[in-house]
Amino acid sequence: MTYCVGLCVAEGLVLLSDTQTNAGLDNISRFTKMFTFERPGERVLALMTCGNLSITQGVVSRLERKIQEAAADPALESILNADSMARVAQLVGTELQRVQAAYSEPIRRAGATADASLLLAGQRRGGQPRLFLIYSAGNFIEATRDTPFFQIGETKYGKPILDRIITPDTSIDLALKTVCISMASTLMSNLSVGMPLDLAVIRKDALAFATRRRIERDDPGFAAVSQAWSVAIRKGVEGLPSLM
Repeated sequence: MTYCVGLCVAEGLVLLSDTQTNAGLDNISRFTKMFTFERPGERVLALMTCGNLSITQGVVSRLERKIQEAAADPALESILNADSMARVAQLVGTELQRVQAAYSEPIRRAGATADASLLLAGQRRGGQPRLFLIYSAGNFIEATRDTPFFQIGETKYGKPILDRIITPDTSIDLALKTVCISMASTLMSNLSVGMPLDLAVIRKDALAFATRRRIERDDPGFAAVSQAWSVAIRKGVEGLPSLM
């Protein structure tokens, strides 16, 4: 399974994904689910994927090919030259539709699911940081002030902390801590989500990644946040009024 989470706050975007894929108890592998595209000073994009791995890898491969073709012929459109983030989301959704149309039926006949969903985040020069949830059918919705975060995959374990903490005005620093707690809660409760993690931070108007790194199992920062959260929960519960 998968857990990917994206936050769109006033200061920018925070994105975190796991890397574990699970095709059975004896078939567990690592595959990155976060793909980044950057043209410093012009635009920065991140795509996180969930669902059938062959479908999502096919989408990313098609997007990368379109980028290469547009580099050779500027008249062609790609996610790195589209005129808005909404148009980027449309291009991603179209490629998802095409891959689904080509392979969904054979995959289902083989007894597997071909569903996939994506989180797209980024900013282009002259625009605002934006976050989109792209569904398996290729349609999408955008994060708003009322709903400043999206999740895909195993969402239920990490959602309560996001609901309690994240607002449109949450700082990048607090948002980063919160997504790590959200992921730590999911890792603790669901064995189908696993380390290492991929983290990306895009600060508003920087048009480049402030952070893009892999968090390994022994990462001291992530471990410290996770352990401190466990201690804080325990102390908080112990301090609650007695019901007897």
